[in-house]
Amino acid sequence: MNEEYDVIVLGTGLTECILSGIMSVNGKKVLHMDRNPYYGGESASITPLEDLYKRFKIPGAPPASMGRGRDWNVDLIPKFLMANGLMGLFEKRRFRKFLVYVANFDENDPRTFEGIDPKKTSMREVYKKFDLGQDVIDFTGHALALYRTDDYLDQPCCETINRIKLYSESLARYGKSPYLYPLYGLGELPQGFARLSAIYGGTYMLNKPIEEIIMQNGKVIGVKSEGEIARCKQLICDPSYVKDRVEKVGQVIRVICILSHPIKNTNDANSCQIIIPQNQVNRKSDIYVCMISSAHNVAAQGKYIAIASTTVETKEPEKEIRPALELLEPIEQKFVSISDLLVPKDLGTESQIFISRTYDATTHFETTCDDIKDIYKRMMGSEFDFEEMKRKKNDIYGED
Repeated sequence: MNEEYDVIVLGTGLTECILSGIMSVNGKKVLHMDRNPYYGGESASITPLEDLYKRFKIPGAPPASMGRGRDWNVDLIPKFLMANGLMGLFEKRRFRKFLVYVANFDENDPRTFEGIDPKKTSMREVYKKFDLGQDVIDFTGHALALYRTDDYLDQPCCETINRIKLYSESLARYGKSPYLYPLYGLGELPQGFARLSAIYGGTYMLNKPIEEIIMQNGKVIGVKSEGEIARCKQLICDPSYVKDRVEKVGQVIRVICILSHPIKNTNDANSCQIIIPQNQVNRKSDIYVCMISSAHNVAAQGKYIAIASTTVETKEPEKEIRPALELLEPIEQKFVSISDLLVPKDLGTESQIFISRTYDATTHFETTCDDIKDIYKRMMGSEFDFEEMKRKKNDIYGED
């Protein structure tokens, strides 16, 4: 502990572990601590099932029908990752024409624009050009481009086209889905990046209480734990470690549901993602459902875990999530949580304290990636090279 580090990281959430790995790969001396005795923070996978009941203060033990407690690894906050592979085929002619345009689009090659100015033409105008109907627009904007509201419609189309392009390239690389999901739950991802950090010299300490973040002239110089001081030049942490430096900008409701059946009208799929576009339920924000099963080593045989989430807009958040829960009936057991959406009050460039955002309601990983890239740029003063990181990861773990 009584050493000098380039970077100290507090909390082992997904964002923190990825940044820890990145910093170690870049040659930084990293100390990574967490007050909890487990990896994952708010994105942990809870096992055994009995611990989930205790966490949500559900009286009694899980019924015998749910199998062994150790068969369960329940994500508190699920996230899908884009797989990035081959493009699939879509049935509707106009939609296919639009997707062919997206596939050929290159923002550095004006010959692919077909009369569209990616920096000025709005996405609403692009949809009109291809004569897409409202249902297709809802699907494209919210299920493919992964926007949470319709604000993107009147913004320049370049980012939206690139988002749809990523979805198309991810489709069917490993099956019929554009998404990846880790076996044994999302909690495996932070541990994977923790191992990457350790390989490059990072030091990890779990179950380590944080007593004080030490400042000098408005800048972080170290962290005190159990009477010892570890010095640092920069600090990365989740909002729970610096509550005076973050502000609440909203809330998210999440409902973890245990089912004994797949979701209706999904062809008995072992996993799926459902997005209910906001304007179809008279809301400002979409509602998300992530469903996984024993096929992913997260539930007992024959059981399914569905997690519904959305941004809170009223004083009755459980009513807001009801359209999603109605899709899941009958529900064997549910666990409800309402979390604050916290963001840092400043960029951290003065204090050199860089704070991650709390996880939003979406079930995709893209917003987390944006947060990671943003923090990296503020810390390092340059863009993060994901391809270089991937090459270094592959040198250790192999491809994919």
